[in-house]
Amino acid sequence: MRSIWNGAISFGLVSIPIKLVNATESHSISFRQVHAEDNGRIRYRKFCELEDREVTQSEIGKGYEDADGRIVPITDEDLSHLPIPTARTIEIVAFVPADRIDPLQMESAYYLAASGAPAAKPYTLLREALKRSNKVAIAKYALRGRERLGMLRVVGDAIAMHGLLWPDEVRAPEGVAPDVDVTVRDKELDLADALMDTLGEVDLKDLHDEYREALEEVIAAKAAGEAPPEAPSPAPGGKVLDLMAALEKSVRAAKESRGEEAEVTPLPRKKATAKKTAPSKRTTAKKTASKAATSKKTTAKKTTAKKTAPRKRPA
Repeated sequence: MRSIWNGAISFGLVSIPIKLVNATESHSISFRQVHAEDNGRIRYRKFCELEDREVTQSEIGKGYEDADGRIVPITDEDLSHLPIPTARTIEIVAFVPADRIDPLQMESAYYLAASGAPAAKPYTLLREALKRSNKVAIAKYALRGRERLGMLRVVGDAIAMHGLLWPDEVRAPEGVAPDVDVTVRDKELDLADALMDTLGEVDLKDLHDEYREALEEVIAAKAAGEAPPEAPSPAPGGKVLDLMAALEKSVRAAKESRGEEAEVTPLPRKKATAKKTAPSKRTTAKKTASKAATSKKTTAKKTTAKKTAPRKRPA
């Protein structure tokens, strides 16, 4: 892997010569801008507005525009003499537990490779110290014209560094959460937990970029003069009227996709009823008296009906 930066890790009085290499690579498909009528390439040319002519890359430098519109030229030599210790050094400033780092701060990833045989021993020392402490190192370094914050951690037998945003570069989540009061029932949480358990067990290595694969198929078909494959029908949208039913259906679908039994025990949706209380003695007595009175009236009615019923005449 080609290094993008050479310097050293400053670990107290220990200096570790290292090379910085990218830990990630992009597999996204890029497009060229073309003239829609004849597919001619669209290219951008760089012109000097004072001389009104095109300039080459070797003629282009850096400059800072102040509030008055004046350009202050800044050269690479100016940047190399910045009065900061991190110009060519990754300076470790602290060791903290990994959970102290907000994932929102992470923006890039690099591997730190030991530069030469003399760097092997101090490099290994730092790696093993990080392993044993279960902590990460917080460091400052300068790259691409500005000082940055980094987090060093162990990945396999190597030390990786994540570029971090400065804490004041992470926005607070104001106005993002719903501004209405919502009550989530325990039954809904139980189904959400069941769905999480079903979807949670997955090997990240099995995940892949389906969009890129579909795009490659479209490009291959167009290049061969064929019609691109038809897109699948979009899933029906709409509002979720019954959250419980949607959760139950999601759990079934997730289990079926994994070849598991899709049986989901539906949770009861009966409204909560008030607890029955034991009747008092007075209430019991009233009920007993009422039943007795009703029984007497019923018996009396039957007796009266028997007495007053007309006799049938013989034929």
